[in-house]
Amino acid sequence: MPGLLPDHAIRAHALGSGMIEPFVEQQKAEGMISYGLSSYGYDARLAPEFMVFTNVDNALVDPKEFSKKSFVERNVTECVIPPNSFALSRTVEYFRIPRDVLVICLGKSTYARCGLIVNVTPLEPGWEGHVTLEISNTTPLPAKVYANEGIAQFLFFKGSSQCEVSYADRSGKYMGQRGVTLPRIKT
Repeated sequence: MPGLLPDHAIRAHALGSGMIEPFVEQQKAEGMISYGLSSYGYDARLAPEFMVFTNVDNALVDPKEFSKKSFVERNVTECVIPPNSFALSRTVEYFRIPRDVLVICLGKSTYARCGLIVNVTPLEPGWEGHVTLEISNTTPLPAKVYANEGIAQFLFFKGSSQCEVSYADRSGKYMGQRGVTLPRIKT
């Protein structure tokens, strides 16, 4: 039946077809920002890989010719994002989206209440990979994020039937991405 998938359906997909790996079957929240399966979604964790935006080299931000010189790479358990800036990271979890499911991502309220916004485009039917996350610090102060804790909630919408052409069928440019993936143009 089409609509938003509840916890038991998300669990069935995760355990049956590996939709989410590793999969945490219940919310973990003690002393940390929560992650794991929730009533109608899955709260993914932030990996300890960060690319923090910097303008030290006066690089131009161009999505067609993106330069790694715009970032400083960090592998840390806590990352400080400069004021009015952003960092790229990824989910700990690897996702495999079924052909009849579309996934929308929303930031966690704990971070949103601190002025940190998580932006992710929809995970299309047939796509798989680590999700690259853009975390914007909208405040005039430095802000900290925590690796291996919750960062965003993913909502799974089942369509009335499978799509004719999936992300995998059209060889999408971000198919199978591992690690933090910078912008790219299909060639």
